[in-house]
Amino acid sequence: MEPLFRLTGARRDDPAVSAWFDAGDPGLRHLARFWFDQIRACGLDVVECLHDHQPTACVADAAFAYVAAYRTHAAVGFFHGADLPDPCGLLEGSGKRMRHVKLRWGQPAPEAALAAMVMAAYADIRARLDSVP
Repeated sequence: MEPLFRLTGARRDDPAVSAWFDAGDPGLRHLARFWFDQIRACGLDVVECLHDHQPTACVADAAFAYVAAYRTHAAVGFFHGADLPDPCGLLEGSGKRMRHVKLRWGQPAPEAALAAMVMAAYADIRARLDSVP
């Protein structure tokens, strides 16, 4: 199994994450906040921090998802996205592990498929953590 990407300092309701959502372009960060709230709701063991200036969700210290807001789109990313089921072909990227879904204003968001992917990413990180001795 692939090594876990671990971050120290993640906690529930990190003020730095709240400040990130309150800064910058409110439209795209609002879109990112919606999806980060979905990620937070995966389980009581989900904690958060800023990593590379992006809100990042972890279980314990193992990162599994992040959101980002750029000039023209928002993104929901997955640290082990290359291993996630993607029947709708939403994931982008060609890295060894990470993948993301781009969201743009005025284009319909694939809400059901992305929500399923968020839950799959959470289940995946829980399984990875459970397999670590």
